[in-house]
Amino acid sequence: MNHVMVVDLGYGDAGKGTVVDWLCASQPVHTVVRFNGGAQAAHNVVLRDGRHHTFAQFGAGTFRPGVRTHLSRHVVVDPLALAAEADHLTAVGVPDALDRLTVDGEALLATPYHRAANRAREIARGADRHGSCGLGVGEAVAYGLAHPDEAPRVADCAHPAVLRRRLTALRDRLTAELGPLDAPPVEDCLPAYAAFADRVAIVDRAHLAGVLRAGTCVFEGAQGVLLDEWHGFHPYTTWSTTTFANAEALLAEAGLAGSAQRLGVLRVTTTRHGPGPLVTEDPALPFGDPRNPANPWQGRFRFGHFDAVAHRYALEVAGGVDGLALTHLDLAGPALRICRRYDTVDGLTPGPAGDLDRQAALTARLLRARPVLDEAPTDWPAAVAAELGAPVLLTSHGPTAEDKVPALAGAVSTPR
Repeated sequence: MNHVMVVDLGYGDAGKGTVVDWLCASQPVHTVVRFNGGAQAAHNVVLRDGRHHTFAQFGAGTFRPGVRTHLSRHVVVDPLALAAEADHLTAVGVPDALDRLTVDGEALLATPYHRAANRAREIARGADRHGSCGLGVGEAVAYGLAHPDEAPRVADCAHPAVLRRRLTALRDRLTAELGPLDAPPVEDCLPAYAAFADRVAIVDRAHLAGVLRAGTCVFEGAQGVLLDEWHGFHPYTTWSTTTFANAEALLAEAGLAGSAQRLGVLRVTTTRHGPGPLVTEDPALPFGDPRNPANPWQGRFRFGHFDAVAHRYALEVAGGVDGLALTHLDLAGPALRICRRYDTVDGLTPGPAGDLDRQAALTARLLRARPVLDEAPTDWPAAVAAELGAPVLLTSHGPTAEDKVPALAGAVSTPR
């Protein structure tokens, strides 16, 4: 069988959720596998009857009966947020989302202490905020790297004494560093985590191999490649590998390396939620996005013309794609233009992973760069394919699965 990996080649918010929903609606899919990020993801799916859900931790195929979700060990799991998300899914007609969920016990937990520390750090940055979502995902990753043997993990939820010890150590360390945290006592948190362990199937890493052989899977990425922890424009990045790398690693562990199609998702407009470079930004563009409102942590949702320079960089960082899904074509018009080059930056060349000083210098260059804008192409899919050197396999002209059009018959297919 041929699995599909879905990755955003921008700054996020390109429409990964609606593409994953279309994949699950148009062909048999067994499981959606989440392979990075956490509760800060916001993948909007709208059904033809008007029902809407913003998927954070559940896979964006959950509206489709029988489609399961697996949260791999690369996801930072927030059980409290997951319960709230399950409640909303029940309210919109999906009462069995938790029954269709498996979670890798090795996944890190995002807790109220991580969230409080994340917000305290971001507030302290003042005008130099990084654009964090304020949900503690990056804080959980940082703590896990610093204390790998003591960081709270999903499997600990089934062992209250272990979880109590680890949450207490976490709280005490963060309090010593940052002062009192706006978070509840450890004893008040434990019942919710125990309820999570009783309700959800917590599995080991070997479980996924069986899932991948049981049926077609869609790997759903979070955030975007231009926010990648190593290759994004530091410090305005996420604490997550946003390329195909985690998904490829999970496939390789199952003995299925190379068995998945690589699908990159792009908006016809280049957008960004939060501060940081957006070279083609144009406040005069007549667009808005009601599902990406301004918020206290990231600020406003920003619009720019299509940035082929940045997306070529994302493609190189990601290692290429088999095809592209081009979304929001309903916004295409004469006001929207295309950027093929910058006036002061010859191009963007990826550096070695981990050289954050280099990435910060690149950020500084991009903040000074100015786009050279060409007129709107008459055929956006053809123009994007030509600029990026990859075929557009799927176009989207609206928020529902019915608004998706495969560019070539069978181009985005899962079963063989």
